[in-house]
Amino acid sequence: MPALPHGPRIAVVGGGIGGLAAAGFLRRAGLTATVHEQASVLAEVGAGLVAAPKVVRLLRRLGVLGPFLRRAVALERAWEFRRWTDGSVLSVEQLTGVCERLYGERTYGLHGADLLSALRSAVPGEWIRLGARCTSVDETAGDGVVLRFADGSLARADVVIGADGVHSVVRGAVTEPAPPEHSGLRAFRTLVPAATAPEFARRPTHTVWLGPGRHFVHYPIAGGEAVNVVAVAPAGDHTHESWSATASPEEFGAQFADWDPRVRALIAAGGPPGRWALLDRAPLRRWSRGGITLLGDAAHPMFPFFAQGAAQAVEDAAVLARCLADSPDDPRAGLRRYESARLARTTRLQHLSRTRRDINHLPDGREQQARDAALTASDPLAANGWIYGYDAEQALTEAP
Repeated sequence: MPALPHGPRIAVVGGGIGGLAAAGFLRRAGLTATVHEQASVLAEVGAGLVAAPKVVRLLRRLGVLGPFLRRAVALERAWEFRRWTDGSVLSVEQLTGVCERLYGERTYGLHGADLLSALRSAVPGEWIRLGARCTSVDETAGDGVVLRFADGSLARADVVIGADGVHSVVRGAVTEPAPPEHSGLRAFRTLVPAATAPEFARRPTHTVWLGPGRHFVHYPIAGGEAVNVVAVAPAGDHTHESWSATASPEEFGAQFADWDPRVRALIAAGGPPGRWALLDRAPLRRWSRGGITLLGDAAHPMFPFFAQGAAQAVEDAAVLARCLADSPDDPRAGLRRYESARLARTTRLQHLSRTRRDINHLPDGREQQARDAALTASDPLAANGWIYGYDAEQALTEAP
């Protein structure tokens, strides 16, 4: 495994958004790494995501803003909350001009694969090892950490970064495994070609429809060529958490059969949706053990209600790289500093995403009316500055 004379041997397990972001920021910090990815090609399984100014700022520093902007859609409005029955607008936030004034960057919608491609441009090809499914990670007394792979091969490293997602293998080397709890919810996701999507869904707007026990989100991605749709509904008998599982359009449509006709039309315009159960995991009290640490969903999986999964992985990557670069002769101290810098923020976001589940899905009645009135009076872009305007690297510099 190549390494600079002054830096530790670093292995990244997982070549998704978090893993490639980690490799890119490590390279920027003057360190080297090997990314071990189990797939034979680099590809993002997920669909759309929202990149807030805090993420865009980090991508600019990483030098990948050019490829990012080629496929990202600048959102002009967000938090357009609509009522499920008739689409009446409860609130909407103007982003154009306001995001730049408050936080220095714009907000974008894009496909996860396009973000992965942008991050890939920051990582040398020789750093990436494909077809490498990690089966175990063990710290040894003599020569750092040993990684074992399904093909029988071994690798050794001073630092192992587990960026291998919600079903992380590396996580088992850091903390005792605990089974997740069923949330009672399932999510549907689909991409609708812009050519067949209703006009209202093609607007550069992040729209959220709220209804009893359900909510429905859409916004344009892929350079405006598609509309990303994510919806959450009761789980029923579905408890399998898998990004590859699919449902029928009829099953998806039945969940929203009595909603506004525009919602039903958007569902009908898409193909078979992905479907997965939303499982709840308690925040970890620690991410690191010795020379092993976690990043992104491997460390802090959270519900998608604040669109923070990819964002927190990128933040993690930037902070982790800086911490390791600042401690080239003591990488374990760098890992402890990284965990200390990130744990409270991501734990707060995990808890917040839990509470949003209940707020979004209130049944019609007094509580729902109070929620809608609060939305009408709110200014979420300013009120959530701690989320959207956060500078992860600056916060690390200012931390005691």
